[in-house]
Parts: sequence; C-alpha cells; structure tokens
Amino acid sequence: MEIVCLAFNMQSAVVATGSMDHTAKLWDVEKGTEHMTLSGHTAEIVSVCFNTSGDLLATGSFDHDSRLWDVRSGQCVHVLSGHRGEVSSTVFNHAGSLVLSGSIDTTARLWDVRSGRCLSIKTGHTDEVLDVAFNTSGSSFVSASADGTARLYNTITGSCLATLLGHTGEISKVAFNPQATRLLTASSDRTCRLWDADSGECLQVLSGHTDEVFSCAFNYEGDSIITGSKDNTCRIWKAAEDLDS
Repeated sequence: MEIVCLAFNMQSAVVATGSMDHTAKLWDVEKGTEHMTLSGHTAEIVSVCFNTSGDLLATGSFDHDSRLWDVRSGQCVHVLSGHRGEVSSTVFNHAGSLVLSGSIDTTARLWDVRSGRCLSIKTGHTDEVLDVAFNTSGSSFVSASADGTARLYNTITGSCLATLLGHTGEISKVAFNPQATRLLTASSDRTCRLWDADSGECLQVLSGHTDEVFSCAFNYEGDSIITGSKDNTCRIWKAAEDLDS
C-alpha cells in the first residue's frame, strides 16, 4: 500500500512510515528490515513524528484520531480523540511534553503527552487546517489553513498573537527557522512568504514557482530556504542578510 509520510528517529537508526493500509511501521535503516508494525488506526495515517528523545511516536490519521506509541514496546500509550474531521498534521514540542494536531475540522488541538488530555482547542480558521508547527523553544506555535491564512499562538496563554494575511491560496506547509525569529509559509498561490515570528509582518514574498508550492524548510543555520513545488522543481533561496539585523 502507498506510504504517505515518514520521519527519522534522531536518537537511533530507525525510521517510521505511515501508510494507506492504516498502519505505521518502524524500520531499521542500517539493516533495511522492518522492526515492528503499529496497528490501531482505522484509516490511512498521514502524519508521523518522533519526540526529541526518540522514545515516543505520534501518528495522525484520517480516522479523526492521533495516537502516541511507545517506540520500544510498540504499545499505544494514548489515543488523542476529539477532532471531528481527519487529522492532517501532528507534531511534538521540543521538550516532548505537548503534541499539537491540526484537522480538516478547521481546528488545532494542544494535548498533554503524559495524560493524553486535550488542553486547548484553537478555532478561528474558516477552512481545513493543513499543517501545524512549534517554534524551537515551544513558546509559540502556528497553524496553517486552506483559508489562506496562518495563525500564530502563545503556547502558555493560548492567545492568538497574529493572523498572517497575504496568500491568495491555501497554505499547505508552515515552518519556523531554528532561531524562532522567522516563519515560512508555502501556498497554492505559487509563492512562499517569510514572516516576522513576533509581529506577524510579511517580510518577503518568494516568487518564481509556476505551480503550487507544497513544501518549505529552513536549513539548520536559518540562512537558507528550500521550497518544493508541483511544477516539478525545488528552489533554494538565500535569506537576505539584513532580515535579522
């Protein structure tokens, strides 16, 4: 069956894959062999993410649930139930204490990893939430939507710090730079936009792709950007030196 998503465990030679067959699998990269199968979802898995310490895996599924798995035993630790539509994205904060999920139901939810309890429901989008991300410290997070906006939140207070307006098509991917000073959004309007992560101000529009942009990322230093598009190209962008001055 089709593999939809994957993630590396940064603490070991293990990679996780999520599939249309409703399962996630853990693989030994060095041996190229299957380590274990994680079964429990009842629809395709579209998001997988390891925590920083590498002992937990989060999976998000079209069955409306996310699940937390013990990587050593393969046991499901928590089922994160509450979304009323397919889960599109799941991610841990760096500390591994929180999980953020985005859903087709137009909301994002913040979950406590230890208890599996939903701590907060973020509304405000008028269409599907397609991606979510924490900044490096976990002090803020962002949701990206098919309504063409992204919303930036304070993790502790839960308040919306800014709504990022400017795209004329859905936003399918969002990412913070490692320094947590910039946000990057990728859109079906064929552009990416670079934003100030504190004020929500648009600093730059990255134009050049001839079809929708569905992926974007910063390098480790945060001074280069790569974007991937339906036009069958990737573009590498060098951040202007004065953006952080």
